[in-house]
Amino acid sequence: MLLVYTHKITPRIKYVFKHICTRILGLPVTFTTTIEDFIAHDSLKISYTKQPLSHEVFIRSNELLFEQGLNDVDIHVQDWGNTKGFFPAGEISVLPYDVFAASFYLLSRYEEYLPHVKDEYGRFTAEESIAFKNNFLQQPIVDIWAYKFKDALQENYPDYSFTTKQYQVKPIIDVPEAYSFKQKGLMRSFGGTINDLVTFKFKRLYTRFSVLFGLQRDPFDTFKYLLNKQKQSDFKFIFFFLIGDYSTYDKNINVNKAQFVSLIKQVADYSIVGLKASYFAVSNFQTLKKEKEKMEAIINTSLLASRNSFSKLNLPESYRNLVELEVPNDYTMGFVNHIGFRAGTCTPFFFYDLDYEVQTPLKIHSYTLLDYALLKTNSLLDKKKVLNEIMREVKKVNGHFIPVFHNYTFSDIERWKGFKELFNIIIESPNDV
Repeated sequence: MLLVYTHKITPRIKYVFKHICTRILGLPVTFTTTIEDFIAHDSLKISYTKQPLSHEVFIRSNELLFEQGLNDVDIHVQDWGNTKGFFPAGEISVLPYDVFAASFYLLSRYEEYLPHVKDEYGRFTAEESIAFKNNFLQQPIVDIWAYKFKDALQENYPDYSFTTKQYQVKPIIDVPEAYSFKQKGLMRSFGGTINDLVTFKFKRLYTRFSVLFGLQRDPFDTFKYLLNKQKQSDFKFIFFFLIGDYSTYDKNINVNKAQFVSLIKQVADYSIVGLKASYFAVSNFQTLKKEKEKMEAIINTSLLASRNSFSKLNLPESYRNLVELEVPNDYTMGFVNHIGFRAGTCTPFFFYDLDYEVQTPLKIHSYTLLDYALLKTNSLLDKKKVLNEIMREVKKVNGHFIPVFHNYTFSDIERWKGFKELFNIIIESPNDV
């Protein structure tokens, strides 16, 4: 048990110390403001305040964890060995930076509450983030800091035996469109046919009618392949099905179609099924509630996880809606066009509501890469290199590697050539540790 002495115990302090100490390092932590209790403690202990009490392990605290609400935060990112650091702690601190305040800044997504430029879908982009601007987006920097803190503790308590967690893979299969041509209905099929003719997409037209007449499998129907992969794996895939109404942004199959419902039920027999919230459900509580209830009726159990269409997040509203609907896990946090760690961590963490200053029950699983980000590298060899490099970063800190692939990524469509091989590298990676 690690005892932390501080002059004031705040919700922010409890939140970030538990993430770093307990969830990353497997170290139980408790807090005190009483000097006598701190002195009497005969195991691991540190002081987190402005001045050390004596010769104990001391980290000089930044004001961020003692504040409330949003304030102007002065951040100067500096090199720290092979990584970066900010919020300098001075020479008498056991670490040169206040890694707890810096971790809170990243985990709470403090910067996403501040004024920033959004993209055409209203999303916070990688280019706006402190991690991208300071070249540490592709490091799970919070976990790296946690291990630096562990090294400092180990140096002062050499006889203490730390637990070690294991590297994990959590593959996400996003299903915005279960089929390309099947189950679309007469009007959508007719409109698609006209569009193929007008745009001279004769190969697509041929495929369309071959699928509709049962002569070949729909190109997006890769579920048999994926379920076979699931049966060979020791860990569960998570499939996120879009079941919202047809719109400009969401074009999946009508959820009232029996074959689509049957597909979801079949997948749920082998894997975890979550809800891919539609574009309009992201900002409309009643729509989200309706979609959640529909999905629960299909899978005949409580919804365990959700993920927003287009990876769109409106903080804090998106997460507050999930908390109110008692959805326990979210997999939206990440960047569509950039590989890396949006919240600075590869360990699941709880959503901290900065307006109410409270840790919520919603667990955030931040994904590391989306398949589209790999399209930015040209050759398959380069894609493998990029993939292995980012997995190596996660393995170093025994974190969770969460890739997002789409059902159509496993099709024979030219742009996705080689992605089955990339997926195999990922799902076999736990054996390489």
